[in-house]
This record gives sequence, structure tokens and C-alpha cells, in this order.
Amino acid sequence: MEQKLNLGCGSDIKKGWVNLDISGLEGVDIVHDINELPLPFEDEQFNYILCQDILEHIEYIPLLQDLHRIMKKGGILDIRVPHFTSRFNFMDPTHKKRFSIQTFDFFTQSAPFGRGYYFNFHFEKVIYKRILFSKGGLFFGNYLLEPIINAGRRMQNFYEASFLCRHFPCGNIQVKLQK
Repeated sequence: MEQKLNLGCGSDIKKGWVNLDISGLEGVDIVHDINELPLPFEDEQFNYILCQDILEHIEYIPLLQDLHRIMKKGGILDIRVPHFTSRFNFMDPTHKKRFSIQTFDFFTQSAPFGRGYYFNFHFEKVIYKRILFSKGGLFFGNYLLEPIINAGRRMQNFYEASFLCRHFPCGNIQVKLQK
């Protein structure tokens, strides 16, 4: 049976999933502080873990290691975090970390720059990564810019390394890691 974890779910309760949050909101299955490790789950319990808008609030490396522990081989970790150019990074006083499109590559077996020794755990690979732009408001160009920037890794890296990210800041990064 496929088990799914909605980590730091807040009010985004998903039916058929294990919904975990620090607050005992209606629909939350497990009330737990993700800073308190290990998480209250068995090794290799989950096929899919959704981790949206929480890693920027904590020291996330120990949590990633524990998520690796509770994921089944071949499982997917679906992450959404603010991009380092996002205005939400600086607006929210609880944000502690900034992220690049390449940040999560360091947690894979083929870590860039030969940095595979950084961590004692590794995900098999990154299977998906996108830079997500805010839609609506004054930035109608974002509808056109997002598919161009996400045409490939080279374009994503060029965006971050050039003037483009300063002139056209984005909102989030979505990354899926496979164990």
C-alpha cells in the first residue's frame, strides 16, 4: 500500500495522506514539531512526501536526512521553497534559509563540484526542478518567462547567474528528489 506524508500541512489537509503539523488544526493526524528528530515514523514507511513552504523556516539538513530515512527506495520527496530572489524571503521574519535551483543537487549521489562527501545520505537523483514565477499583478511577462527559464538546466543556471534574476525575481522553486 502506498503511503503519503503531507509534512507541515497547516490547513492544507489531504485525504488519504498522513497530515503532520506542529499545530493541532482540524484534520491534522499527527501533531509534531519537525525540529524534534527523529520524526515519529518507521524506516522506509512512505512512498511520497510533500514538503511545501517549511524548509525555509528551519535548519533543514537534519530534517532531509530523517526524511531520507522514512522514505522507501524509489520514493519521491516533493519540495517547494522560496527562490532566493523571492520577495517573500524578506517579507516573512520567520524565514531563515535561501535556496537556489541547484541547492538540492548537493543531496544527490552525483552532487555538483565533487561535493558528494558533504552528507552521509544521498538521494538517487533529482527527477524534476522548476523555477516558479508569481502570476498576476503587474508581471504579465512571467507567463512567458517561466517556460523559457525552465527549458533546461543551462537556462535555469543562466537565469540565476545573470542580470535576469535581479530584474525578473521569481517566487518559488519546486524540486522532486527520488530515493
